[in-house]
Amino acid sequence: MSVQESNFKRFVEVGRVVLLQSGPLAGKIAVIVEIIDHNRAIIDGPLTSVPRQAFSYRHLSLTPFRLTKLPRGAGSGCVRRQLEKEGIVAKWENSSWAKKRAAIEKRRSLNDFQRFEVMLAKKARRDAVRKAVAKA
Repeated sequence: MSVQESNFKRFVEVGRVVLLQSGPLAGKIAVIVEIIDHNRAIIDGPLTSVPRQAFSYRHLSLTPFRLTKLPRGAGSGCVRRQLEKEGIVAKWENSSWAKKRAAIEKRRSLNDFQRFEVMLAKKARRDAVRKAVAKA
């Protein structure tokens, strides 16, 4: 009997970096430091100003990042040292997921005139591409 390996790689585990989806801290990342039950975990984000708190899995997204040597129930100081040592915050900011979220947030914050300027830039780019294709 052969054991088939799962395609699923992101598990709820101590040390897993998560993205908060709701509440006043939405959009920030934190680390699971303890699992309470099947619905909640204790998270902590000392570098991203997320206080230690119980959080429902429904309001978390599991990221592909993970702290490798984080013990269960680690304090904020230990979590901070591990985050700095492994450079998780920098890895997150360089990920395509974080860049996409930042671009969406920037686009949402544009005022009417800035959206108009974006439209004109898109028209100019579209015109340049059309002329280049016609020339070739």
